[in-house]
Amino acid sequence: MAPEPQLELAHVLFMDVIAYSTLLLEEQREVLGELKETVRATEEFRRAAARNQVICLPTGDGMVLAFFSTPEAPVRCAIEIARAVSSKRQWQLRMGIHSGPVSRVADLNEAANIAGAGINIAQRVMDCGDAGHILLSRRVAEDLAESREWKPFLHDLGECEVKHALKLHLFNFFGEAFGNPAVPAKLATQVPVKKSRSKSFPRLVSAAIAALALIAFGWWWSERTYRQRATTPSELSVSDKSIAVLPFENLSKDPDNAYFADGIQEEVLTRLTRISDLKVISRSSTAQVKTDADNLPELAHKLGVAHILQGSVQRVGDQARITVQLVKATSSAHLWAETYDRKLTDVFAIESEIARAIAAKLQAQLSGVEEHAISVRPTENNEAHQLYLRGRYFWHKRTEDALAKSVDYFNQAIARDPNYARAYSGLADSYIYMLRLGYLPAATPKQVYEAAKTAATKAVELDPELAEACSSLALIKMECDWDWAGSEQLFQRALQLNPQLDEAHHQYSHYLMSVGRTAESLRESLRALELNPLSVPIINHLAWHYLFARQYDEAIRQCKKVFDMDPLFAQAHDFIGLAYEQKGMYEEAIAEFRSALNFSGNSSHITAELGHACAVSGNRGEALKIISYLNDRAKQTYVSKYDLAVIHIGLGEIDTAFETLEAACEERSEGLVSFKIDQRLDPARSDPRFTAIAQKLGLAE
Repeated sequence: MAPEPQLELAHVLFMDVIAYSTLLLEEQREVLGELKETVRATEEFRRAAARNQVICLPTGDGMVLAFFSTPEAPVRCAIEIARAVSSKRQWQLRMGIHSGPVSRVADLNEAANIAGAGINIAQRVMDCGDAGHILLSRRVAEDLAESREWKPFLHDLGECEVKHALKLHLFNFFGEAFGNPAVPAKLATQVPVKKSRSKSFPRLVSAAIAALALIAFGWWWSERTYRQRATTPSELSVSDKSIAVLPFENLSKDPDNAYFADGIQEEVLTRLTRISDLKVISRSSTAQVKTDADNLPELAHKLGVAHILQGSVQRVGDQARITVQLVKATSSAHLWAETYDRKLTDVFAIESEIARAIAAKLQAQLSGVEEHAISVRPTENNEAHQLYLRGRYFWHKRTEDALAKSVDYFNQAIARDPNYARAYSGLADSYIYMLRLGYLPAATPKQVYEAAKTAATKAVELDPELAEACSSLALIKMECDWDWAGSEQLFQRALQLNPQLDEAHHQYSHYLMSVGRTAESLRESLRALELNPLSVPIINHLAWHYLFARQYDEAIRQCKKVFDMDPLFAQAHDFIGLAYEQKGMYEEAIAEFRSALNFSGNSSHITAELGHACAVSGNRGEALKIISYLNDRAKQTYVSKYDLAVIHIGLGEIDTAFETLEAACEERSEGLVSFKIDQRLDPARSDPRFTAIAQKLGLAE
C-alpha cells in the first residue's frame, strides 16, 4: 500500500503569458526563455533557491513557483517580475497567488514536482485576471493585510465564480510600475443576483455595475498610460500631441539678458500647458537639457514626448528677435520654424502666436476658454514684465541670496503695475520657498506665511483664473491656516484651470497624504512625475510618499534612483535615512543623516532628524547635545519647534514633547501638516493631548 502523501503549506505564484497561443513556435520558445531568465534574475527567487525553499515548474505557456517560506515571498517575486516584464514590453503576463496545501511528488523522470489544491486554486485565481494583473486569494490578502508595507496595495474585488462553480474571494494587488489597477473583465461582467421586491432593481444594479466597470476601465487606461510614460517612455506609449520646450538660447551680447531668454521659454511653455489636448513637459525637466542637444530621439524618449521645440532669443534695446523651430523627435525632421522681429511690447503676442502655431501643427483642439488663456496679456506695463521675468529667473535658482533678489524684483514689478497678478503670485512663491528651505534669519514662519498669504490672496483676487496663484494659496491654507476644505477646493481649482501644472499635482499629493488619502496621493505623485520626468525633487517626492505610506523598502528603492541622477541630493539622503530608521537600521540611518547634513549646508531640520535617530538608537547623550545645539542656534535663526518635539519623543520625554508641540502650533511650524502621518510620533498617539492637538489642526478622526 502506497504511503499517504505528506501535505505542506506552499505559497504559490502561478503565471502565464498573454496570447501565448497566437505566437509562432520560434516566438514561443523565445518568450519562455526570456521568462525563465527574468524569474531567475529576481532577488526573491535566487534567495529562495539558495535555501532550497522554492520549486519551479513549467506549465506550457508559463510557470508555477511554489515557495516554502512566507506569504510575502511570491508577492515580492511577482513585483520584481512585473517590473522586469514591463520594461521588455514585447509580451505581457498575468499572475495569481494563493497559499494552500501541496504535496511533493516525483514525475516520470523522478524529477521534483508538486500537486495539490494550493496549485489548483492559484491557477484559478490567475485565470480571473487580464494582462498585467497580480491577483491574490483572500487567504494571501489577509496575511499581507497584517503588514503596513502591503496594505495600501490590496484592493478588494469581491467574489469571482470559476471552474466547477467554485467562488473565490479575490484581491487586486498593484502599485508603482507593477500590477493592473483595472477591474478584471471577468469580475466586471459578473452581476450578483439578489431577490428584490422591485422588478426594476436587478436592472438598476446591472446598469450601475456596467457603468462602474466603464469608469474603472477608463481610469485604469489613463492611469496605465501615464505610469508607463513615467517609468519607461517609448514610442508605443507616447502621444503624438506631446511636446517639450527646451531652454531658449540667449544670443544677446549682454549675458545679463539670460533672464529674458529664460523667461520667454517659460512663458511659451506655460501657454502651451493651457491646451488640454497637448501633453507638455514641465520646465524643471527641460531646464537640465542643453539648448543644442544633438540626440533628440534619446532626449524625447527620456521625456516621454514626440516633439521638441527649440528656440533662441536676441535682445537689442527695445527690440527682440525670437526664433523657434518645431522638431519631430524620432526623425529630427523640422515641422515648422519662424522668426519674429518685434518690439518688447509685442512679446506676449509672439508667445501667443507660437502656442497657436504649435497647436495647429500637432492638430490639438482648442476650446474658447483655452484660446483666451493662450492669448491673455498679463500686464500692459513692459517694465513691470521685465522685472517679473528677472524675479522668476532668480526664483528658479532657489538659493538664499537668489530668493531675496526674487522678492525684490517681484516687489518692483508690483510697484510698476499694482494690478499685475503674476507678480503677486511670484512673490508668494518666493516666500513659500524661503519657508521650505529655512531661510528665515530674522522672521518667524507665522510672519512669512502672512506675507505669502497676502500676496497669493491678492493674485487670486486680480486673476481668479491664474492656476499658479490658486495652488500657492491652497498650500498656504493647508500649512498655515489648517483650512483643509478651503485648501482642497483651491488645489482642485488650480488643476481644473491647468491640469498640466505639475507643482499643483505635487503639492496636492502632500495634502492628500496629510489627511490620510494614501492611494490618491500616489496618483497625484505619479501624475507630477509624468509631467516632470527628469526632475530630481519630483522623483525624490515619490520616496517621500512611500516613506509616509510606511512602505520603507519602496522608499529606499526610490531614493537609490535619485542617487543615480544626483548622488549629492541632500533630501534623498534624508529620506533614505528616515526609512532606515523605521526599519531599525540605526547605523545606516545615522550615516545617511550625516551625509544629508553635509550636502544641505548643515540644515537644522536634518540636524533634528539626526537627533531623533540618536535618541531611538540609545545614544541619549548625543541626542541631548543636539537639542542644546539647536536651542543655541535658535537665538540667531529659526529652528522648528516641531523638529525639537520629535527628538523629545524619541527620548521618551513625552511631557516636554507636548509642551514643544504646543509652541509649534503657536509658531505655525510647517512640520505640523505631517502630524497625522509622522511615524516618529507613534509613541505619543494614545495620549489625550495628541488628540487635542489633532483637533486644533483640524486633523482629528
